[in-house]
Amino acid sequence: MILTSYFTTKHNTAPFAQIKVEDFKPAFDVAIAEARAEVDAIANSAEAPTFENTIEALEFSGQVLDRVSSIFFNLNSAETTDEIQQIAQEVSPLLSAFSNDITLNPDLFARVKAVYDNRIYLKLSAEQEMLLEKKYKSFVRNGALLKEEQKARLREIDAALAKLKLTFGENVLAETNEYELHLTDSSQLAGLPEGAREAAALTAKARGKEGYVFTLDFPSYLPFVTYIENRELRREIAIAAGKKAFRGNKYDNSELVKNIVRLRHERAQLLGYASHGEFVLEERMAQSPQKVNVFLEDLLAKAKPAAQREFAELQDFARSQGGPEVLEKWDGPFYSEKLRQQKFSLDDEMLKPYFRLENVLDGAFTIASKLFGIEFSEVHDIEKYHEEVRTFEVHNRAGEFVAVFYADFFPRKGKRNGAWMTSFKPQYIKHGVTERPHVSIVCNFTRPTESRPSLLTFNEVTTLFHEFGHALHGMLANTTYPSLSGTSVYWDFVELPSQIMENWCYEPEALALFARHYETNQVIPQEYIDRIRESASFQEGMATMRQLSFGMLDMAYHAKDPGPIENVKSFEKVAFESSRLYPDVAENCMSVSFSHIFQGGYSSGYYSYKWAEVLDADAFEHFRKNGIFNEKIAADFATHILSKGGTEHPMTLYKRFRGQEPTPEALLRRAGLLAEDSK
Repeated sequence: MILTSYFTTKHNTAPFAQIKVEDFKPAFDVAIAEARAEVDAIANSAEAPTFENTIEALEFSGQVLDRVSSIFFNLNSAETTDEIQQIAQEVSPLLSAFSNDITLNPDLFARVKAVYDNRIYLKLSAEQEMLLEKKYKSFVRNGALLKEEQKARLREIDAALAKLKLTFGENVLAETNEYELHLTDSSQLAGLPEGAREAAALTAKARGKEGYVFTLDFPSYLPFVTYIENRELRREIAIAAGKKAFRGNKYDNSELVKNIVRLRHERAQLLGYASHGEFVLEERMAQSPQKVNVFLEDLLAKAKPAAQREFAELQDFARSQGGPEVLEKWDGPFYSEKLRQQKFSLDDEMLKPYFRLENVLDGAFTIASKLFGIEFSEVHDIEKYHEEVRTFEVHNRAGEFVAVFYADFFPRKGKRNGAWMTSFKPQYIKHGVTERPHVSIVCNFTRPTESRPSLLTFNEVTTLFHEFGHALHGMLANTTYPSLSGTSVYWDFVELPSQIMENWCYEPEALALFARHYETNQVIPQEYIDRIRESASFQEGMATMRQLSFGMLDMAYHAKDPGPIENVKSFEKVAFESSRLYPDVAENCMSVSFSHIFQGGYSSGYYSYKWAEVLDADAFEHFRKNGIFNEKIAADFATHILSKGGTEHPMTLYKRFRGQEPTPEALLRRAGLLAEDSK
């Protein structure tokens, strides 16, 4: 069986070309049985429990299962089909049950606890101590100390949550795929740039239709709401985007949201926590819902005056342009873009010719090379799951193999919206052999058309650098244990490597490396760079408020008992009240497509984007003061942050890199939110 055997492919990469969808379910059955036998052997060992025969053995058990799971669930996000979704629904409860079987096994826990109770005598390294603590806590936090009837209920909850989260994501994808706006009259496209018109014509052609088709995929949706002059059409597509999974049909997620938050709360209480937020945040830098709420409210107090000023300016500008008396959500991107153009003589269409996708990717590679001494070379002998995926080998300056890197850039029917980094194989060291990682970034950028290559908006450029930062965290890992490797860190620390990389996109020295006109090869003019930098904090108050509102909605669901929630829309409206700028749209609800917290791993964790921004602004200020390609600082960042994964507490690692704890001032300065205070 191909999936459960050692892969004989180059670098032991996933043999995508040889895998059939029908292989997955039998592979899961075999891999779960194999992992179960490995765990049982540890639990039933006649030897006295030691770190090696219990904790380490447990860490390296189930590797075949981990591999099958990572391949399968990555495909379910990037290249799904009805068949894959069906298998996901079948295997998710099995995986959840197996995970419970491990953490609720009393014999196994007794061995783990024995090692944990003796830890002061064991002379463990910092990484071993962290692994021991994580293993012990994972048992306790997953019910090892519960009574039998409580354990049974925990199993039920975990199985139910596994299915509900999957269904939530499937519903959002189905709703995204189902909608199209079909236009045949080209006069309706007034204001839309040529590239977006061409892309919409291609979409129509691919669907066997005349004219133009627009979808809810971001490369189609964003240019539409940003440039289309016809307000009614902008309204139509914006409302369609806002009511994904909120239409009262079979894909409606309203009840799922309530069920998910109630089950999470019940689970937390079962384990002795006041709320799901308390449970999650115990293992985060922020530590508690109270601290998160203080953090969010503090930033809100600083951002709100700026956001209100920016919104009033936008409203006045729209009126001066003959726009509406009251700005609605479908007016925001349109008038913001016009105002940005007026203030900075800058628009995306002017910049896009300088950001050809291939050049931007090469730029990210060059910057990584300058900072961390690694080289990327494209290869064509590594199997991939879709013909559009590009594959690269990564080596260090000594010529040693570092990682396999996959890049998947364009929207497809089987791919969920957004951008993410993931891994097909983690880095670890076993039996003295260092296994190197296989890392992937997945995005949804504008496709090339018949007349032009894929040209990125500046926002897409920063997205690519962001995901590439996560990828570097995975690729440069150098730890013994896979569960502490790469991005396996506290969630409010995981965004530091990604967000810091975005900073290079604003630096002339960095832009000169890759921002070249796709037709003339001319380097981006300095005046454009100046305008990019000047406009970087444009409407930053509004953008900050928007991010904070999502963090506050997340905490509203998870920091207290969600039992009283009767209507998701009404609940959301109250949660958004303190950060609201635009009038509410009755037909829309964000919660039901808020995949980060209801499908992904960000429940009680959405604040971490802002939290990590404090870290990244502080860290990059260190670079800026000493040179953005300063090799000593880059080496410190690689040594203390990127290579260490989750082997020590993040603040310990950060202070080792920076010499001090971060302060929010650097972030507020960058965002232009200190200006008023300092006058």
